[in-house]
Amino acid sequence: MSATLAKGQNGPLATNDVVISIQLTAPADLSALLVTERGKVRSDADFVFFNQPNGPGVNLQPAPSGQPASLAVSLNAVPADIDQIRAVITLDDASSSFGRFPAPTAVVSDSAGNRLYEYQVDGLQSESIVIALELYRRQGSWKVRAVGQGYAGGFAALVTDHGVTVDEAPAAAPQAAAPVPPPPPPTTPAYPAQPAPQYAPTQAAPPGPGYPPPPGPGQGYPPPPTQQAVPQQPPAEISLSKDRPVSLQKGQRVTLRKEGGAALTFVKMGLGWDPVQTRGMFGSRTVDVDLDASVAMFADANLVDVAYYGQLTSKDGSVRHQGDNLTGEGEGDDEMILVDLTRIPAHVSTLLFMVTSYKGHTFEQVQNAFCRLVDGANNAELARYTMAGGMRFTAMAMAKVYRVGSDWKMQALGEGFQAKHPGEAVPQLGRFLTGV
Repeated sequence: MSATLAKGQNGPLATNDVVISIQLTAPADLSALLVTERGKVRSDADFVFFNQPNGPGVNLQPAPSGQPASLAVSLNAVPADIDQIRAVITLDDASSSFGRFPAPTAVVSDSAGNRLYEYQVDGLQSESIVIALELYRRQGSWKVRAVGQGYAGGFAALVTDHGVTVDEAPAAAPQAAAPVPPPPPPTTPAYPAQPAPQYAPTQAAPPGPGYPPPPGPGQGYPPPPTQQAVPQQPPAEISLSKDRPVSLQKGQRVTLRKEGGAALTFVKMGLGWDPVQTRGMFGSRTVDVDLDASVAMFADANLVDVAYYGQLTSKDGSVRHQGDNLTGEGEGDDEMILVDLTRIPAHVSTLLFMVTSYKGHTFEQVQNAFCRLVDGANNAELARYTMAGGMRFTAMAMAKVYRVGSDWKMQALGEGFQAKHPGEAVPQLGRFLTGV
């Protein structure tokens, strides 16, 4: 008898050979992405689909005409550096969406055809692609997890998020060399429109500019011979006060209990910032910075949902984004996110609050950035973290709220990275989930 999974749930796999199949009424393809613990394929050979049906330990098996293929997986043949196998359903008609059809069902069976797990991927609307489930390593064994993460964008966006190279249109034939004209006068570059956010439930940063390394021992001036570096101690955890809001330092934690021990149940996270004013020949002007706040919900290290300007309320209704402030001008919170801690599903362990720069401005052009925790019952400010400016990043992980036993805690992060929208940010958030 098979077990039924809900989104985010997992179960053990006691057999080595399993088959992943799908049931749905719309024409669709099944494929697999084999990713490392960084959430990326090692090469394009780790992408198993109809034009490349065989991968390391994973094979796409054809089905009768009109039926989707299935994935046969030999877990002991999967390379040791592959951490997860993600099963992806893609509608044949990219202009269609799962919301037009009954919810698809993903099935995991053993090699004899006995069903082990079933997962009905419900809640999909405009998405044409969904990561249905994943097989993943945990403490030397394999498990299956119901993911249900939909993509409203194109298939290319999904696979490139996972590190697969997608062939572009062929380049035009080379032209004969022509004299190089003098360079035009400098102009202000126009920012291209950004694509709609695409999400991949991964844990680590993609290749690219990455994080700037710390200065090496040979950089800068050495300290005087009499000085010795003192190891920095992690900030101590502090308690909330009923008299005044607590001021958090980077990395500092606070338990979400009121003074006296009562647990908070409904909180608000206010986020704010101001664009830097620049002075020029014709006076000062404000940089047109478009920042967006969002919150990503994780079950352990796996993405469950995101509340952002494109989806203001999480699918379970526990998190509500109050809307987008395009400029950041004015006093007070620029964006507010409401969180009902009593409605967050039990498998969700972390809420990560972040800010991204849609037009690609860095935080060098932002000042007075902060996040603050507010008691939703009486609108009293409980804790505030004010961030240092001047960082050369387009995204900032501001804070996280996470479970520890029966309690919720908040930790100030203030860590920068490169992303213009939540779709680019989510694959890089794994490093902030350490210890969760």
